[in-house]
Amino acid sequence: MTADGSPRTGSGAQEPVGELVQRATQQLSQLVRDEMRLAQAEMTEKGKRFGKGGGLFGGAGLFGVLTLQALSATAIAALSLVLDVWAAALIVTGALACIAGLMAALGKGQVSKASPAAPEEAMDSVKADVAEIKERARR
Repeated sequence: MTADGSPRTGSGAQEPVGELVQRATQQLSQLVRDEMRLAQAEMTEKGKRFGKGGGLFGGAGLFGVLTLQALSATAIAALSLVLDVWAAALIVTGALACIAGLMAALGKGQVSKASPAAPEEAMDSVKADVAEIKERARR
């Protein structure tokens, strides 16, 4: 009804639909922005895990090189001295090899926690939003 009490005519009847479309557009824009923030947060977390895993793999590589150096020193000691020296060098080599293996296992665990690289939670949320929009559009 208009201010004078008469019913609205054709152009006035379309205003509520226009308002609904505008509100739906704003809500959809807000939803997309929120989903993008969620995806960004998820990718940041996965990036941190990949970084930690890569650092641990790097540490494992360093200890692998140290293991080879210690093994070389062990072989030299074994050839030039009596059992006591090379046995000690072999123990050091074994300890370094254990450290390298532990770091490699920890690095693998970090990388596997970050995989897959896709923002799964955000994608699932978007799928649920699309399904909800489709369901409401059918009503």
